[in-house]
Amino acid sequence: MDTKSSYRQVVKSFSLFGGVQFFDIIIGLVRSKVLAELLGTVGVGLNNLMQQPLNLIGMATGLGINFAGVRNIAAVQGENDEKKISRAMVTVKRWAWLTGIAGTLVVIFFSPLLYKLTFNKADFGNDYSGDYKDFIFLSVILLFMAVSGGQTAILRGTRRLKDTAKTGLFSSFFSLILTIPLYYFYGIKGIVPGLIVVSIVNLFFSWYYSKKVKIASVRISYRQSFYDGIDMARLGLLLSVSNLIGMLVSYLIVLFLNLYSDKSEVGLYTVGSNMTYRYVGLVFTAISVDYFPRLVGLQSDKEKMDEAVNQQLEIAILIIAPLMILYTSFLPFIVKVLNTSEFLPVVDFIRWFILGMLFRAASWTLSFIILAKGDKGVFFWTETTSNLLFLGLSIGGYLLFGLEGMGIAFVALYLVYFIMMSIIAWKKYGFVFGKEFNKLFVVQFIMCMVCFLIVYQKSYPFAYAGGTVLFVISLVYSIRKLNERIDLKGIIRNKIMKK
Repeated sequence: MDTKSSYRQVVKSFSLFGGVQFFDIIIGLVRSKVLAELLGTVGVGLNNLMQQPLNLIGMATGLGINFAGVRNIAAVQGENDEKKISRAMVTVKRWAWLTGIAGTLVVIFFSPLLYKLTFNKADFGNDYSGDYKDFIFLSVILLFMAVSGGQTAILRGTRRLKDTAKTGLFSSFFSLILTIPLYYFYGIKGIVPGLIVVSIVNLFFSWYYSKKVKIASVRISYRQSFYDGIDMARLGLLLSVSNLIGMLVSYLIVLFLNLYSDKSEVGLYTVGSNMTYRYVGLVFTAISVDYFPRLVGLQSDKEKMDEAVNQQLEIAILIIAPLMILYTSFLPFIVKVLNTSEFLPVVDFIRWFILGMLFRAASWTLSFIILAKGDKGVFFWTETTSNLLFLGLSIGGYLLFGLEGMGIAFVALYLVYFIMMSIIAWKKYGFVFGKEFNKLFVVQFIMCMVCFLIVYQKSYPFAYAGGTVLFVISLVYSIRKLNERIDLKGIIRNKIMKK
């Protein structure tokens, strides 16, 4: 594959999954509005309280098969051996069933305890008359989640990008359509069946599209599948533990704010973090869907792997930087539209978060080298170290500068993490940043920094005007550089000619 084709593949996969992620955000906003209107604050709280323990148990028992399975399949995909590929797929499917059944049994066994821990802390009065049996009904979600995760891993591992995108798109849309009548007619009593319906919809579409992947007939015992998947499960387990540590750190930060400050500060931190991770995070999710399996397929060819990483780094910076400038410039307006004026004190906190996103994009892209190589220990310790560092920096930042200090802590974390990942990638895998990436990063970072300094002065409307000018400059620069890599003008011209 020539260089232009490689760049085009990166941009194509990003635009495809970026669109899906954007649609998913819109669906999420509509769903939140529907829940608020039809169920009220009590219903929204109950819905979240039921999902949280299921998500935690699902993460603990799922062993990260939905992600580790991608590597398992992508690793043999390039060998063009149908039996090997089919064997890997069967292994992923069986492990998904195994972890799903385990999660379901855990929820059933602990359902009385889950009910007591969840609802003793909240008084729903006569609005909710359920009992621990609700968790028994909900336990089936863990099975459906695991199986659909395994099926999606097959789609991603075989790089069926359009089918993967359709799975996410249709699952989000039909989940919303099918749950609205439940909430409308049954109110709070529709929450349990609604959550189950969502998991069934996800299962259906992941099954429908994964069935299109041809699996050669292979005879493999369940025992052999178990042994074949042990290494995959080990990697997945470390991924799960890392995620759990991340969730624990997030919880400890919120707990610290609640004890040291008050609930309004907790609310501001939560909204600020969600606005950053949810809307900026869609870029990272869109990139990872194709990038990871592609990297796994190139792991034995150092030159091609280094080229793929540098290409991904360049495209990530070119796409993210203009979005960061736009987001930073109009943040007060965005906060008021998505929330209320009451949440405006969170603006400076989010701006620091956004400034750190360029470092996060670069370091995050590098971290996939470790995952593609399957170096479980290295990944676990780098993630654990970064999470603990974030905890310490966040607490220290808050004590020194309040909520804004926690934003500064985020920048400091990803600056350190970027340096750490760069050293690991260089020392362990011989990876060196390309000259083009270095140039792109410096230019876009300077523009992001200038934008940050302009809007930080809060001299409106000058800040809006300055931010807009920088956004246009950054966007034009990104488009020009993208055109050099993928012949953007030629693609647009061909599209117009076809029409």
